[in-house]
Amino acid sequence: MNPTQTQPKVVLFTTPTCSFCTAAKRYFREKRVKFREVDVSRNPSAAADMQRRTGQMGVPVILINNRPIVGFDKPKINQMLGLK
Repeated sequence: MNPTQTQPKVVLFTTPTCSFCTAAKRYFREKRVKFREVDVSRNPSAAADMQRRTGQMGVPVILINNRPIVGFDKPKINQMLGLK
């Protein structure tokens, strides 16, 4: 990511047992992308919000500037964050 750019707001909806959620968190850390994790198994209102936004109950759901990506879709994440 270009150091002069401000990073988009990234929110990651997860559950503790989700392997793709763990992979997404690892990927964001490797790429030095700041994100806020929301555990939907402990936060029913966040789970409802996630479902309302995407029609999905599956995780991970990644919001980048409030635009949802369902699943750990690396090409789409890279595109939306301007990563290589």
